[in-house]
Amino acid sequence: MDHFELQDELQALQDIDSYNIDNESDVSSLDPGSVADLLSSAVDALAHNPEAITDPAVFDAYRSLLKHAAALQGSHMIKILDSISSAYHAQIEATVRDIDEEDQQTVSAHKMPLEIYAFLLHWFVSAAEKVKTSGEDDAPAPAPKARRGRGGKAAASRSTARKPPEEWSWQDQIPATLNLISKLLRMKTQRIWQTSAERETFINCVVRPVYHITENEQYMKSVEIRRGVYKAICLAVKHQGHALAAQISIMQSLQYYEHLSEPMAECLNILARDFDHPQLGDDILREIAGKSFSAQDTKGPRAFSRFLVRYAELAPRQVLKQLSLLIAHLDSESYPMRMALVEVIGGIIRELSDSPENEGLGAIGAAAAAGIGLAGGDRAKQLKQINGLYDLLLERTLDLSSYVRVKVLSTLARLCDSSGNKFPQQRLAMSRAAVDALEDKASGVRKAAVSLLVRLILTHPYGMYGGFLSEMEWKERYEQEAGVLAKMEGEVGKAVDREEGEDGSQADEDDEDEGLGDEEEGEEDEEGEKKKRRKKRRNDDEMEVDGEEDDEDEPMSDDAPKKRKKKKRKSELDLTALANEAAALGELNENQHLQAKLTKRFCLDALEFIRTVEEGMKTVQKLLASTNKLEVLEAMEFFRVTYEYKFDAAEAGIKKMLHLIWSKDNNATSEDGRELKSVRSRLLECYRTMYFEPIQNLEPKAQINRIAKNMIEMTYDATLAELTSLEEMLRQLMEEGHIHEDVVAKLWQVYSSERPLPRAQRRGGVIILGMLALAKRSVVADRVETLVKVGLGERGKSDLTLARYTCVALQRLNGSAKKVKGSLLDKSLRIDMDNPLFRKLQEAVERPCRTKEWFPMAEQAINTVYALGERPDVLCSNLIKNLSRRIFNKKPLASSQSQGSSIDKDPDAMDEDEERENVDPDATQPSSPTKSAASQTSASKDTGDAFELSQLLFIVGHVAIKQIVFLELVEREWKRQKHEKELGEYPAKLGGTSAQDKKEQEELDQVAGNAEDEIGERIAAMREHELLYGSQSLLATFGPMLVHICGSPHKFKNRTLRMAATLAFSKFLCVSSQFCEQHHRLLFKILETSKDPSIRSNIVIALGDVAVSFSSIIDESNDELYTGLRDPDMVVKKNTLMVLTHLILNGMVKVKGQMGEMAKCVEDEDERISDLAKLFFAELSTKDNAIYNNLPDVISHLSVGAHAIDEDTFQSTMKYIFTFIEKEKQAENIVEKLCQRFRLSDEPRQWRDIAFCLSLLPFKSERSVKKLIEGLQFYRDKLHEETVYARFQEILTKARSNKSANKPDAELNEFESILDENRRQGAEDQDFEKRVEGRKAIAKKRATRRSKSSSVRRHLQIAF
Repeated sequence: MDHFELQDELQALQDIDSYNIDNESDVSSLDPGSVADLLSSAVDALAHNPEAITDPAVFDAYRSLLKHAAALQGSHMIKILDSISSAYHAQIEATVRDIDEEDQQTVSAHKMPLEIYAFLLHWFVSAAEKVKTSGEDDAPAPAPKARRGRGGKAAASRSTARKPPEEWSWQDQIPATLNLISKLLRMKTQRIWQTSAERETFINCVVRPVYHITENEQYMKSVEIRRGVYKAICLAVKHQGHALAAQISIMQSLQYYEHLSEPMAECLNILARDFDHPQLGDDILREIAGKSFSAQDTKGPRAFSRFLVRYAELAPRQVLKQLSLLIAHLDSESYPMRMALVEVIGGIIRELSDSPENEGLGAIGAAAAAGIGLAGGDRAKQLKQINGLYDLLLERTLDLSSYVRVKVLSTLARLCDSSGNKFPQQRLAMSRAAVDALEDKASGVRKAAVSLLVRLILTHPYGMYGGFLSEMEWKERYEQEAGVLAKMEGEVGKAVDREEGEDGSQADEDDEDEGLGDEEEGEEDEEGEKKKRRKKRRNDDEMEVDGEEDDEDEPMSDDAPKKRKKKKRKSELDLTALANEAAALGELNENQHLQAKLTKRFCLDALEFIRTVEEGMKTVQKLLASTNKLEVLEAMEFFRVTYEYKFDAAEAGIKKMLHLIWSKDNNATSEDGRELKSVRSRLLECYRTMYFEPIQNLEPKAQINRIAKNMIEMTYDATLAELTSLEEMLRQLMEEGHIHEDVVAKLWQVYSSERPLPRAQRRGGVIILGMLALAKRSVVADRVETLVKVGLGERGKSDLTLARYTCVALQRLNGSAKKVKGSLLDKSLRIDMDNPLFRKLQEAVERPCRTKEWFPMAEQAINTVYALGERPDVLCSNLIKNLSRRIFNKKPLASSQSQGSSIDKDPDAMDEDEERENVDPDATQPSSPTKSAASQTSASKDTGDAFELSQLLFIVGHVAIKQIVFLELVEREWKRQKHEKELGEYPAKLGGTSAQDKKEQEELDQVAGNAEDEIGERIAAMREHELLYGSQSLLATFGPMLVHICGSPHKFKNRTLRMAATLAFSKFLCVSSQFCEQHHRLLFKILETSKDPSIRSNIVIALGDVAVSFSSIIDESNDELYTGLRDPDMVVKKNTLMVLTHLILNGMVKVKGQMGEMAKCVEDEDERISDLAKLFFAELSTKDNAIYNNLPDVISHLSVGAHAIDEDTFQSTMKYIFTFIEKEKQAENIVEKLCQRFRLSDEPRQWRDIAFCLSLLPFKSERSVKKLIEGLQFYRDKLHEETVYARFQEILTKARSNKSANKPDAELNEFESILDENRRQGAEDQDFEKRVEGRKAIAKKRATRRSKSSSVRRHLQIAF
């Protein structure tokens, strides 16, 4: 071959179909034998002499085969590759030998063969992927028929075994090919190609197969292939001047192949590290820094961002050099690039702070003071650089994209683990940023902020005093350190004064020295006394100060005075020694002073960190109620960690966590594929970790005491809701076996201890025991005598709250099995009424007592009687009779005297009565308890004491409501007995199979059903007519009394009596519909007129129960149920909202236009009420069209009339409610209705409200827009109002964004022009009206002026 132009051949290869070969063989038309012959002749030629490739026949044979590679089999490709590779390798070795011998003419002879081989290998790599794999090769060939009989299976297996040697897999050949290319790239090619253009063409041809291989993601997953690619590219750049071409290729790879982001970063790192060529990495970073990415481009920024992140991980110092250019991407439109820069900065900070030469960054000031010059300056400069990078990260916490904000917080969290302890000020800034991010609207950001706070706490640097973070303890430490520092600065000042005095004239000093003698001894004694006093003070304080602090303080307070004293003595002897001593003392004092200042600053930083975290705890508490599960789990982890580190405010969050026990979520999978625990199981795990898991190196007895103490302390100051949640949690822990029997025994020991214990501790013991008994009845069943002896004995008499919780524990004897609706099974335990337990309960209730704790105790005692007794009505009848005798059998005079004597003897009664009178808003009597009691006695001589009457009425009311429940149990028991009797009498008939038997069975079922109906009717009649109206009914006596007391507030002014009477009256209303029909209006009247919020709150709750019992009666007074929503008292308001939520959602009451009052609560000032209202609407939205049907009434109620709210509140309320309008059909109808409302409204405020509501709709369909355009006639004259017009502009924007791309904008543009025209016309009309009104006003003024002047003239004429 005379010549070979590599550039021309490569150019021609771009269009392979038109590629011209002089002696081309049409391989695709040849039979396999001819192809094999063609290939063999070419292979043999190269095997004989590698330079035979320059023979046109051989070269054309290879080109023909590669051009038609798609028609070749895998075996052919293997031979082609082997022959080219072997010959290429031999040619390379020959060239290297000749180059070493430095024979230029011989070296030049290798140019053409090398170019041809490079060209063929380049072509082969491109063609290799077109060849079918071995499985595909054999697919067209007919499969051999399986022979039946012996040997068929073996023959098939032998056939299969013969195939592997013929398999073709290009991926397996790639590593060897890359090694061959690398071998070539080590060669001194400049000796062969004299011009740079030729050499560049050759090198590009050699390296191009490498880039082609990288384009396949599957190939790049192989470590061996990846290593070969890196090596080839690095050799080309380092030795062959391939840097510019490599830069272009790498940038293109990043642009078009996402999978190459990380491999290219690794390649550049190897190039800089192993080949000492960092320039290419710098050039690529500079080129990336100069690129701009739009927000719409997603693929490109993602690839470049991954490249930057990976490169910063591998070579942070390289990236740092170009950071000043890359930093511009922090303002890029594309958020992936901003995220990448955030990670890059984090990696650089980690590298700078973790490097060994930077270990002393935290002590730069001390190093400078010690005389470290240059190194200290370098470190100070680096510290400033790190601080600047931290500032850049913290600025990004305000980024517009939530993804970037999450990335910033997660990056800061990773920095806490590596370098956070070296930068305390940056830690404080990170804490503040994390607390601010807790208020972010994106749940991912809030979760990341909580995670960052957890990492900050876990890695905090304030571990000098044990590592705990209690604000009170750190405050004490800070005050102590501040005192030590102040004392030291005072002593230093005295020393300075004394040294100045000693610098005076020598004569004066000599005179003083002469007279030292006794005076010096006196000063020594005085100084010794001072030191003793200081020593004593320090020893007194040692109980509150850690030993470490004491050791630091000791030289500050003791050694300095000693050395000053020695200095004074030495001044008499040797001035040189004095100077040396003074210098040493000064240096010592300076170091101690610096240490004291640093310690004080350390404590101040710790306090600031603690207060910052505690500031964020209130927000994290809110996150516990989040709908995002990951956020809730992170918040739970936060409170677990803060509790372990003893934050003072962590207890509130731990208690709030308890309520998560009611969550119903199942195990879910998070975004990164990890399996997450459910919220409930995670909560149980947290509480087990904090309270129940044993501590290492603690004795078993101490472990049990600790766990029991933890359980009891959880009941301290707990609300009813917290106790309910705690009960459910302990029940589950007990069922799962996490509470040991020894702990239960310890709780019994605390409860029954004879030693005097705090009341709260003993109460907590019985509360916990009652909770555990829900899961395991034997906890209390085995110790009933102890409960009766302690809780209903002498201790119960002195502590009614203990007696109350003892009654609750006794009720657990029935277990926690819930009744299945419709089931006749009853597993409850019933005890004979002769049991001493009931006698003790009756005594506890009847025992004279005048404290408010009696009421909840009596309630639980009656609950216990009805829960356990076979005939609870008998005991309660005796109880009511006994209390009635005690009250009403007293003679008036005796009553007066006994009441007076009781007032004199019982100071508690006086205190209670006084308190009651003082807080009574309706009272008109004097506040003196004696006068009050006397006036009550004289005013009603046929009644007993007001407090005792309150007790009686309370018992009567509670017995009435419990009797209803008991009657339901009796009904169920009767039905069960009848059912068992029927099963016993007709066993044969139940198993019959004939038609006659089936007919008899159906008749039997019908008779049994009728009998059950009769039982139900009988029980209902007893409840309706006998309980409150029967001639033998004890409760019937009290009905009229309750009506009289509740209806005569001017006579019965005692607050406790009125509360008890109202409560009992409310319960009576739930018993009988007849009684309710007659007297329910009285309850509404009390709700309207009572000034006591407690009474109003009780009535609201009672009305909910009455509405459930007799909804038809309450329906008539439906509107009055909503009056509580306007009550000034928050408790009444909250209870009203809760009751109405229950009634409306369960269909107990009908909503008749009052939904607006519920909507007002959405933006209530009280957060609890606002949350309840939002929960109500969220639940209501699940009912079919409930919100849609009531929406017009809500808008009218809130916009106009007496109930209207201000405009801002209206908008925020509507914005929330409109989120539940999701159906497009509903939105279309609302558009039509709202447009028609414009016609009936005259006030601009109404126009604005209607327009705002319209703007809240989505306008996703063309029909919605059409309805809006059709309603133009109703609002065209209102468009001159600026706010109204602005709302319609918002609607147009929304409609355009939702419009499909293939629909023209003509209709919307026309509608917009009509709006503009009507707005202009309306504005002109308004201006005209204003001018007319102005002229009228001027004319009126002139007329008035004329009339005045004419009247003045008349008066003047008359006067003259």
